[in-house]
Amino acid sequence: QVRLVESGGGLVQTGGSLRLSCEQSGFTSGQSSSGYCLGWFRQAPGKEREFVAGISWTGGSKTYEDSEKGRFTISRDNAKNTVYLQMLSLRPEDTAVYYCAAAPAPNRSYFSIDSRDYDYWGQGTQVTVSS
Repeated sequence: QVRLVESGGGLVQTGGSLRLSCEQSGFTSGQSSSGYCLGWFRQAPGKEREFVAGISWTGGSKTYEDSEKGRFTISRDNAKNTVYLQMLSLRPEDTAVYYCAAAPAPNRSYFSIDSRDYDYWGQGTQVTVSS
């Protein structure tokens, strides 16, 4: 059973930084997280879940939601089955529960910004940015 576990959330002041981690486990024999693209999504109270950042199987292709460009960086270490989200210059509007997710990747450069493409989800980690 595939399992994603996020960590690294917390309370920070405006302008602060956090680094989220998501460790994947439970891939069956012959399968690993390297065959998946990974994404970060977030959901604020009363709002729909939204895409934050995505990264391809090899890590060579990345994409970000416009408001995160230049502030957030997604990366992955396939040897550790872990994906990271470095967040800088945090703003109160970044406050949300952050989720990582994995989607089967048909090729090495594939990534998706659509939550419906993702098969596996973590339980989420809370990020709160105070003003």
